[in-house]
Amino acid sequence: MRVEVVAVGTELLLGQIANTNAQWISKRLAAIGADVLHHQAVGDNHRRAVDAIRLAASRSDVVIVSGGLGPTQDDLTRPALAEAAGAPLVRIPGIEDALRERFRVRGREMPDSNLAQADVPEGGRPIRPERGTAPGLVVTVGGATVYALPGVPAEMREMMEGTVLPELTARAGPASLVSRTLRCYGLAESLISELLDDLYHGSTNPSVAYLAGGAEVHVRLTAKAPTSAEADVLLAPLEAEVRARLGDHVYGTGDETLEAVVVHALVERRLTLAAAESLTGGGFSERITAVPGASATFLGATVTYSLAAKREILGVSAETLERDGPVSAACALEMAAGARRVFGADVAVALTGAAGPEPHGGAEPGQVWVALDAEGVRHPVGFRWPGDRELVRRFAEQAALDLVRRRLLALPLPG
Repeated sequence: MRVEVVAVGTELLLGQIANTNAQWISKRLAAIGADVLHHQAVGDNHRRAVDAIRLAASRSDVVIVSGGLGPTQDDLTRPALAEAAGAPLVRIPGIEDALRERFRVRGREMPDSNLAQADVPEGGRPIRPERGTAPGLVVTVGGATVYALPGVPAEMREMMEGTVLPELTARAGPASLVSRTLRCYGLAESLISELLDDLYHGSTNPSVAYLAGGAEVHVRLTAKAPTSAEADVLLAPLEAEVRARLGDHVYGTGDETLEAVVVHALVERRLTLAAAESLTGGGFSERITAVPGASATFLGATVTYSLAAKREILGVSAETLERDGPVSAACALEMAAGARRVFGADVAVALTGAAGPEPHGGAEPGQVWVALDAEGVRHPVGFRWPGDRELVRRFAEQAALDLVRRRLLALPLPG
């Protein structure tokens, strides 16, 4: 079953809000085995809305339209859908009565503009709301079934779960689309694609896809089968092969974050962690403490941004700061040792660098050093990633988290 999602609202095109409705709808459709092939976003313009609905209906079995069903002048989905279907709008007395009753119960007078919400394209049917005032619509356009739903997320989800998903499940028959995401750090997306090239081109079910962002790469494996159990059977050998090729660069699955992996590993081993941060300004610690259970293992951190703070709080030597500079392997190592000493931690990590856009401490923008200090291990890692300041900070946090992960899991430390 081919499905297209059309979001209506100029605010989406202006970037004032994110199109989270389309994301949620697609995720729920995937769970019942429906194939979402296209997304569209269109502004509050009657002509363009008609064109968008007709285009979607021409290439899909089902179209789900979200937004534009309210009572104001810019809510154009209802008349646009009627024109796309070639049907006049007719007023449904039962809906009008329900609208008036809803306002009466709330002790408010209903504006005449709300009566437009009782109009349905001839031959279509309404989806009665429980929360809001805007009914949804089900209309045939060409050979496609079009569901028009409110843009308010709670109202849209109510109609999806109560009407759309049950109807589509019955129409499609038993099917399940199961995705499994492997989260990877330390390999570029291009290298991962080379390592998995034959798997990507050699199989459509199950399939392989990539998503890079936030200094890591997600490898998504997807299988379609009559049941989720059968889909899992299809996925198992593919996942095993991908893990074998990517090795210890795979750090987690699904929504599992790198910081969650680190915290859980620390808790399991009854070890404590401390940090010394410079360029990240507390970002590393914020991510660690966002993980439930972090209080059992994270002792604390220092944000030692200035040279004086590095000397006086962490004990970084004046010689190191003068000879090597604050952005150096030597400084990072001494910062990590200082944090471990100050907090009495089993493991400590330090982050220092020049986030940019200007050079800092004799280092070019994007130069980062992170270091680990633990029993019998003192290990620095350096890299340069010139560009966006926030991205440099994010990369530094990821590198520090992975350094701790590798130490805890006794994996090879990066060079």
